[in-house]
Amino acid sequence: MWLALAFLSATLLGCYDFFKKVSLKDNSVVGVLLLNTLFSLLFFAPIIILSRTGYIEGGALFVRELSLQEHFLLQVKAIIVLLSWMFGYVGLKHLPITIVAPIQATRPVIVLIGAVLFLGEGLNVYQWIGVVIVIISVFNIAKTEDGVYRVSARWVVFVLLSALFGAISALYDKYLMNSIEPIAVQSWFNVYQCIIMCVLVANTKIFLPKYSGGALHWRFSILMIPLFLGMADYCYYSALAQEGAFIAVVSMIRRGSVVVSFLFGAFLLREKNIMAKAVDVILIIIGLFFLYLGSR
Repeated sequence: MWLALAFLSATLLGCYDFFKKVSLKDNSVVGVLLLNTLFSLLFFAPIIILSRTGYIEGGALFVRELSLQEHFLLQVKAIIVLLSWMFGYVGLKHLPITIVAPIQATRPVIVLIGAVLFLGEGLNVYQWIGVVIVIISVFNIAKTEDGVYRVSARWVVFVLLSALFGAISALYDKYLMNSIEPIAVQSWFNVYQCIIMCVLVANTKIFLPKYSGGALHWRFSILMIPLFLGMADYCYYSALAQEGAFIAVVSMIRRGSVVVSFLFGAFLLREKNIMAKAVDVILIIIGLFFLYLGSR
């Protein structure tokens, strides 16, 4: 079941990346990110309130009262995710989605190293084959004609930093899932994200760089960002919470969102050099299939 949830999360995450790209075109990164956190708060705050008032009692949507230590852990989670988002949003605004998605897909490399070193996880032969194929494929995509060597290094570094903090968040999620329910993690860290983001926006000149500002233009796609992210994360957290789930495998499958992002970039955004990247995207699918074989 955790494998199915991981693949569903990847599909929803690809849609989320597409709506981010559309929303950020000629738009304010800070404004879009702030609206994202505000809408996420509107989605999840009612779940907390209904749980506290007794309208939700038990079940997957029930949020229990957390200890002060658990709240602190979720505040740390919010900071890590916001760092990943800020770097990722700025990078995505300035780079094609068919470049950003493959770079982001290198995140499982960091997760894999962390999972093996710190969580004691081990991968079988099929899973290692899948990991190697996916890693080689995403680096090949990044080396195409409009790849990372032909664009501003600044934005590439931003996307790489986003992937790094995203990998740290993934490892941290596995730790959180040992003691906190998925819906509690998702609800409360969204609350803290919104609070932190409001503080940052109120002090923009101090905390936020000038190239992440600009005028904010409302687009319906902005509303779709937290909606698809919320669904993708719920599937992701639910997968991690299940017994036998490997964080390295779940994270790698989740990075399969590169396939969905690629299709959006090719057919809706009309980005360049699609055929040169198509072979590597097919190899990514093959790599994910090997991960599936090794995880049955």
